[in-house]
Amino acid sequence: MLTMTQPAEKVYYRFVVLFFNCLLTFGSYFCFDIPSVLQDQFQGNLTCSNATVINGTVDCVVGLGMNPQQYNLLYAIYAWTNAVVVIMAGFMIDKLGNRFGVFLFSFLCVLGSSLFALGSHFKGTPYLLPLMLTGRLLFGSGNGSLTIVQNRITAFWFKGKELALAFGLTLAFSRLGSVLNFFLTQRFEEKYGMQWTLWGGALLCVLGFVSAILVSALDKIGMRQLGLDGAIQEESRKVRIQDVKHLSLRYWLLVLTIMFFYNGIFPFIADASKFIQDKYDGYSQKEAAYVAGAVYDSSLVLSACVGILIDYVGLRGVFALACAILTLPVFGLLAFTFVAPLVSTIWLGITYSFAASSMWPSIPLVVPQATLGTAMGLATSIQMVGIGLSNLVVGQILGTKSSETKIPLWRWQRMMIFMLANTVSCIVTAVLLNIVDHRQGGTLNKSTKRSGPAERDSDREPLNQGEEEQNEDEEDEAVRSRSENS
Repeated sequence: MLTMTQPAEKVYYRFVVLFFNCLLTFGSYFCFDIPSVLQDQFQGNLTCSNATVINGTVDCVVGLGMNPQQYNLLYAIYAWTNAVVVIMAGFMIDKLGNRFGVFLFSFLCVLGSSLFALGSHFKGTPYLLPLMLTGRLLFGSGNGSLTIVQNRITAFWFKGKELALAFGLTLAFSRLGSVLNFFLTQRFEEKYGMQWTLWGGALLCVLGFVSAILVSALDKIGMRQLGLDGAIQEESRKVRIQDVKHLSLRYWLLVLTIMFFYNGIFPFIADASKFIQDKYDGYSQKEAAYVAGAVYDSSLVLSACVGILIDYVGLRGVFALACAILTLPVFGLLAFTFVAPLVSTIWLGITYSFAASSMWPSIPLVVPQATLGTAMGLATSIQMVGIGLSNLVVGQILGTKSSETKIPLWRWQRMMIFMLANTVSCIVTAVLLNIVDHRQGGTLNKSTKRSGPAERDSDREPLNQGEEEQNEDEEDEAVRSRSENS
């Protein structure tokens, strides 16, 4: 007898899930880098009563009065919060499910971005920095953890299919938020002021919350139609925090590779607008923001295409190593030459696209499905520890004085050398990752076409051999039980 194919089994269904899944972080990624675009306003003077006019422009910017250390602390506290929260968040998602996580963490994004915007109303008071830091703390708790749920949903619906493409599209939507931030925020601030700009970012986080409701409903309906809802819940009940001990060496090397690579990306972008204005002549704040945003422009354009390529050829470990090697010249050019900064930011965006599409989709290939949330949480945590420390180091290198004058070039050069050191560390861990992966069967460097069927059958590596045998026994018992009942 022919059985009717359920909608959830069709290709279009998983891509509808993917579309709303992508929208989860669109608004939060827009919000994340608003301080980067408005760095002059964040570090500007409270008043400009003694300003002078040079060549028709005022040498003073009215702003919140932060110094470079306080400004970089906005990024550091986001990273630290992620580092702490995402470990437990990943475990909670594995235990309680995607739907619990997607509601909680999208709400935290809305709450944090709203508190951050509220803080700007207390300019010139002792309450400004604590309020804005608390907002970034809550926002960091939500956004980093929301990315874990997003990746977990993507991995479930696209494992063994178009996995790298799905991760690439997810990244592209997130980076679309970042790109629109770099293009629109400066103009919006000039017309409506900083406070309304920050509230506009909070409103975009509400869009993520609406998407959370939709993707949760689609995920629940789809799982029921596939008959997997009960099985997933049963697997979730088995998850223990001690399972972390069984994560493989490949996983840890992959996590370190991700951390060192991102240590050179996000801290650079946080200060890129100011760097471009200080080092290169003729760049306004708006033009500098456009050039800095080219990192995200490149990844937005390339992510989906790169995902398709990696799904077809595999070679994830090789791509991770190649990206790190090809990133070295970027910081070399920025540190020691006066080559147009747009060359470096586009170049960095290209390597970033390949790195993100090869590194993050590799995690579901080396950990069990039941502990994927925990593994993603740990990876995000370690990544954010690195980024937070890097932001602190950059803040120390650039000094503690207010930004009404240019930061000396020798300080910027030291910052770029620090970025180079992180990239070299990334190369070392990527080499070790490829060696270990080759000895353990070369899973990371197989294409989806070759490894897909095996992945669907095995559903990730077991945590350990004993657990695998136990699961087989339980499956045999379940089959016998169903036979008796029928």
